[in-house]
Amino acid sequence: MNNLKKLGLTALAGSLAAVSANAGEMSVSGSFNATYVTVDGNTGDSDSDHGIGLGNDKDVTFSGSGELDNGWTFSGYTHMKEGSNFTISSSALSMTMGSMGTVTTGTGYGGNSTKYDQQTPSSYEEMDDAGSQTLSANIVGSTLDNNSITYTSPSFDLGGFSASLDIEYSPEATGTSPNDGGSQQAADTGNGKSLGVTVSGAGLKLGVYGSTVEYDGASARVGDTFEGVWYANYTMGPISVGYSQSYLDKGLHGAAEAVTTGKTVGTAFGIFEATQMSIAFKVNDDFSVSYGKADDTYDAQSNDKSGTEIADVDVEHKHLAAAYSMGAMSIKAYRTEATNLQYISTGGKRTKTEIALGLSF
Repeated sequence: MNNLKKLGLTALAGSLAAVSANAGEMSVSGSFNATYVTVDGNTGDSDSDHGIGLGNDKDVTFSGSGELDNGWTFSGYTHMKEGSNFTISSSALSMTMGSMGTVTTGTGYGGNSTKYDQQTPSSYEEMDDAGSQTLSANIVGSTLDNNSITYTSPSFDLGGFSASLDIEYSPEATGTSPNDGGSQQAADTGNGKSLGVTVSGAGLKLGVYGSTVEYDGASARVGDTFEGVWYANYTMGPISVGYSQSYLDKGLHGAAEAVTTGKTVGTAFGIFEATQMSIAFKVNDDFSVSYGKADDTYDAQSNDKSGTEIADVDVEHKHLAAAYSMGAMSIKAYRTEATNLQYISTGGKRTKTEIALGLSF
């Protein structure tokens, strides 16, 4: 064994030999939200175009943290959300290894993509698409959200700016999580990998993310998946502006979908692209407003069976939001308008408005 290997193993053994956990800390937090929602549209879907609803949403999070004798720290959480049953929505465990970075694994916690997708500023909620199921609706990276392990580097200097790296690996990137002691099996899906870079300083924050998922099936029509997103946000005093572009190619090859046919992101042939931009204004410490706009495009990359070129279809969203905080209570609202829903050229328009009263503890 050469001296370099001996030195590395000696350092690792020294770190692990001193590892034991001190008593950690536990905390419980949560929220209650009462919502009033109205929907109005002319998309032709009578079940979704019109409606009024009063709803309630409840969340509880159990968090814990501690420190090992060697100075490493750990933290974890379990988030429970009301649905058909009050069940676990997400959970994660992180180990920060001093100057060596942080390793995180969990279920439903979002992996790398949550740091890069949907990052343009908004006073309340992410950019809502009023049910059009577009790339703007937090799709990028979703197949690596579960059954993965993520490494985050310590921050380092990059020309006067602070930078960090996020590296993720998933042995079976299906987007679902195995139970404790279980395993993931997918006939067509192989390993998934992602890489993200964040750079910040002087009011500017930049992020670039890309992921691939291998296709292990036998069909000639399918290739590997590629997803990517980049964003740039700038804050000056009470004003924040942001711009983002995202891209999804599931590797599906075949006859394109007609412009009058609804498309589902991730299953339709072709490529999906999206551009988002927004501006947010912080009136004071308690009140903020924002306006955002998103343009999603379905690029068929193909002709129909007769050889006729399929035109692109654009979905446009406009999102206005406001939030007012009064300590543990908040009042929030947004209004979203979306056209050409489900990437249908004659998809019509739908408007969704939500007002929420929130209490946190």
